[in-house]
Amino acid sequence: MVIPPASAPARVKAVIAAANRIRSKPYIWGGGHGRWWDRGYDCSGSVSYALHGGGFIDSPLPSGPMARSWGAPGEGRWITVYANGGHAYAVIAGLRWDTSGNTDGKTGPRWHTDLRTNAGFVPRHPLGY
Repeated sequence: MVIPPASAPARVKAVIAAANRIRSKPYIWGGGHGRWWDRGYDCSGSVSYALHGGGFIDSPLPSGPMARSWGAPGEGRWITVYANGGHAYAVIAGLRWDTSGNTDGKTGPRWHTDLRTNAGFVPRHPLGY
C-alpha cells in the first residue's frame, strides 16, 4: 500500500487511495472496462480505475484512446499517464502504477518504486496535476 505525500493535492490522494484498493487484484485482459469494481484489471483498466478515484475520468478507456485524447499532452507534476496502442501505465506522486514488471511473480496492478523507459509511450496528464 502506498501512503500519499502530505503535500499531495486531495485529488491525487484520492487517486492513490483508489489504486490501493485494487493493488493486489490479478491481471485479466479487459478487466475494469465493463464495470469499475471487477475481479481483475488489465493495464488501462487499472489506470482508469485509479484516475476515476480522483474524478479525472468518467468511464474506462483503452490504452490507445488514452494516448490520443485523454487529459493534456506532456508530463504532469503529480500524475502522468504513459500510453500507446498496446499498454498504459501511470506515474503517480513519483511511483509507477503498472501491470507489468512485477518481480514477485504475480500479475495485475501493482505499485513500483522503479521507473521504466518511456520510449514508445505518449505522456498525458490531468490539467493542473
